[in-house]
Amino acid sequence: MTQTAVPNVYASGRLPRPAPWLILAGSLVISFIAFTLLAMAGATDGLNITGAVIVGALLFAALLFVSSLLIEGHRRAQDRLITTLVSAAFLVALAPLISLIATVIVNGSARFDATFFTWSMRNIVGEGGGFLHAIIGTVLMTLTAAIISVPVGLLTSIYLVEYGRGALARAITFLVDVMTGIPSIVAGLFAYAAFALIFGPGTKIGLAGAISLAVIMIPVVVRSSEDMLKVVPNELREAALALGVPRWLMILKVVLPTAIAGITTGIMLAIARVIGETAPLLIAAGFTNNMNYNLLEGRMQSLPVAVYNSYVSQGVDAQSYLDRAWAGALTLILIVMLLNIVARIIARYFAPKTGR
Repeated sequence: MTQTAVPNVYASGRLPRPAPWLILAGSLVISFIAFTLLAMAGATDGLNITGAVIVGALLFAALLFVSSLLIEGHRRAQDRLITTLVSAAFLVALAPLISLIATVIVNGSARFDATFFTWSMRNIVGEGGGFLHAIIGTVLMTLTAAIISVPVGLLTSIYLVEYGRGALARAITFLVDVMTGIPSIVAGLFAYAAFALIFGPGTKIGLAGAISLAVIMIPVVVRSSEDMLKVVPNELREAALALGVPRWLMILKVVLPTAIAGITTGIMLAIARVIGETAPLLIAAGFTNNMNYNLLEGRMQSLPVAVYNSYVSQGVDAQSYLDRAWAGALTLILIVMLLNIVARIIARYFAPKTGR
């Protein structure tokens, strides 16, 4: 009986599938051993984990390139090298985000309790207290800003895409571009000045903070909605118009349902963009340790301002203020994540069905 020869993967001109992972593991082991020996010899102050990882990654790229060059040829080795560099760039960009989230979770979990979400900071100078007043203020001002900016931004984008022609459309586009680049503190100064003219100097109320956020949101909503409306194929518009459908009804029944997923995502991104603003709310809405449900009366606290105030104005127990600041930052991140999840659910629900 003739025995079938097992093909040699090295003779076939291809590295085995687990080879890159084995090379990576070996490179990291060699790098960590070298840095450990340097630390034991006193050349470095302890084990430099970051340096060991970087050196290991560089060693991995060199060994993988040489191995692939010897076995697979120049083209395949070059492809592996470029893939390694792209993957490394992605990990480098992702590392600060992971580090930020891990740091906020570790430091914010100390005060992430029921008291934090059910108490305000009224008459609290040390331990205890919470950010309920700041969470309520953030929700009220952001929701009001969305109610103001979403209709204005969406209608503006519809005009620019479906009706806008000539000098007026170009002027609106130019103004939207200018508004996109203005610093957020300018929006706060605008809202503060407007309400100071109406209600008198020194007026700081929740509605002024909502107006400042709306000024920041409007150009973001316009730009994102305009891009999504332009993606809708013109054939759909022409088919609806050919059936005698009025243009406004065509926009309402054909264009908007087709682009609703992208528009919803853009709106949620705009909300996430402004929910962490500190400077405009500090100027327009001020800060307070008391509960305030009325946007038209009294100063109103927000989560970003509360975090800032807890960090820079530490009381008799500094650690308690720092713990509350980290817990507020963690809450803010969770709110933004929840908004993104809601946006994805809405976009998935309202997306045009491609099946029959």
